[in-house]
Amino acid sequence: MSVPAAPESFRLSRIAVPAFGPTILAATGQGAVLPVVALRARELGASIGVAAFAVALLGLGQLAAALPAGALVSRIGETRALVGAAAVEAVTMLVGALAPSLWVFAVAVFVAGTTAAVFNLARQAYLTDLVPLSMRARALSTLGGVNRIGLFLGPFVGTVAVRQWGIPGAYAVGLVASLAAVTLLLLVPDLTARHEEAVVRSRASVFSVLRAHRRTLLTLGVGVLAIAGARACRTSVLPLWAQSVGISAADTSLVFGIAGAVDMLLFYPAGLVMDRFGRTWIAVPTVVVIGAGMAVLPLAHSLVALTLVAVVMAVGNGIGSGIVMTLGADASPAEARPQFLGGWRLFADLGSSAGPLLVGGISLVAPLATAIVVVGALSIAGGGWLLRWVPRFDPLRR
Repeated sequence: MSVPAAPESFRLSRIAVPAFGPTILAATGQGAVLPVVALRARELGASIGVAAFAVALLGLGQLAAALPAGALVSRIGETRALVGAAAVEAVTMLVGALAPSLWVFAVAVFVAGTTAAVFNLARQAYLTDLVPLSMRARALSTLGGVNRIGLFLGPFVGTVAVRQWGIPGAYAVGLVASLAAVTLLLLVPDLTARHEEAVVRSRASVFSVLRAHRRTLLTLGVGVLAIAGARACRTSVLPLWAQSVGISAADTSLVFGIAGAVDMLLFYPAGLVMDRFGRTWIAVPTVVVIGAGMAVLPLAHSLVALTLVAVVMAVGNGIGSGIVMTLGADASPAEARPQFLGGWRLFADLGSSAGPLLVGGISLVAPLATAIVVVGALSIAGGGWLLRWVPRFDPLRR
């Protein structure tokens, strides 16, 4: 079934600055800070275990804020939520740099996770409202792509600042990036204002909306758990396996850099495929390719072999840029979109948390290679689940 063309007056390039500019700024700031969160905690007296927990607080903050973010965005609108989240993130960056104690720093890290949840959900809802259905996947894939570009560039900018001013320099980069995002959001026109006035948003609670759409969440949502889990396992098992076969940390970082470059090149073609041929053509290959890469990872015992496997998994991850957001946008009801997307992001965050935990749990009772093969097989099985359910919710098929 062909999808109608987008209105002639609509071009993604015309909304690039207001739609994608704040995201790449915020992601660059986050990318600058992420590598030094544990180091900053250590500076404040944390043990290695506590420093690792400080890093985990970012994910816990996102997980805790997923549902409240949906309620907040539904009440104040996407643009206000974006501005507020970026402003609060700027405060957390300042506190992170100047925190007088470990506990103050830990609170700042947790709050930064919650602001990321609000910002990401509001940006997804913003683009879903703004972009015609026939270009939705390209818009959301581009959103995922520019986010990855920012996270890729951030550590390089942060490295320069850290060399000049120490670890607080990375937080200075994050502060400037967040303030720049706030400024840009305030200066550009609010492109969704008319849409928000025209659409009567439901004031229903998040839980009532999720209960009304429980079938979607228990079918397509489980598929999103598989996608998010596969992606998170990929970034967990690669460094663990590299260390187990004696590959140095420097070489492992190089492998990640090469894979990241491949990853970033694929976001727009992936969106184009979804808009032209349907969501299934991307959703299924994403988890199958990542799963196949993990299944053969235990055979990689050299730097070249590890790099090849990492690139294969990067291809799977890269073509999946925006797939979770696109599936969520397709399934979300227009009158209660933010509330639904809050639950959708909760499923994705649960998958991201559960994947590495599964690897760790299996590794407690079996060799690491076994754990990697098991999660690879589960990812491939997730492809079968997605093949069954994605077509039923695909607007191109409907």
